[in-house]
Amino acid sequence: MSGTLLLPPLLTGAQVTVELTLTSTVLGAMLAFSAGMARGAGPWPLRLFAATYIEIFRGTSLLVQLFWLYYALPLIGPRIDPFVTGIIALSLNIGAYGAEVVRGALLAVPRAQHEAAVALNFTARQTLWRIILPQALPEMMPPLGNLAVQNLKDTSLVSMITIADLTFRAQTLRNLTLNSIPVYSLTLLLYFAMALVLMAGMRGLERWVRIKGQGDMARA
Repeated sequence: MSGTLLLPPLLTGAQVTVELTLTSTVLGAMLAFSAGMARGAGPWPLRLFAATYIEIFRGTSLLVQLFWLYYALPLIGPRIDPFVTGIIALSLNIGAYGAEVVRGALLAVPRAQHEAAVALNFTARQTLWRIILPQALPEMMPPLGNLAVQNLKDTSLVSMITIADLTFRAQTLRNLTLNSIPVYSLTLLLYFAMALVLMAGMRGLERWVRIKGQGDMARA
């Protein structure tokens, strides 16, 4: 079976992979900021809740998380669509790892910056948004970019819960054609191409965050 015949179904699967990656990365970033700030500077109930969430999802396998949400949860609660299950598991997983990145970047801001904000009579909210975050965000971006690429690769696991992503399509084609080399070679190239685009996008976002952060600090 030629590459021209293999490519259309693989591209269809790649589209599903892109949708999973973008959606779960955005949702995971929101979770990361929420949990990271809660664990780093929230009241103790929020710190405890955030720490529990982070440790559970960092300390267990993403594959097992997917299986639990897809196969175990319906036995005690609602059955969730496979695509939604994949997004939930990926978002919770990347959010847990990202939360530690966020917390570390917030804690890395020198204590003198907090003291200067107090001396200027800034509120806690003004200190966070005008002093701390503009300095912490640029430091978060490289590791968060790495997590986004890792999340792209982790999407391959959703094929285990019947989502027809790129890996699922590749496995199906391989079983039909018994021709592993062209199928998996094209799959590798497609994942590599998507990773390159994602890395370029994250680097662009990182540059924008640095420029904006410098502007915000200058205005503060």
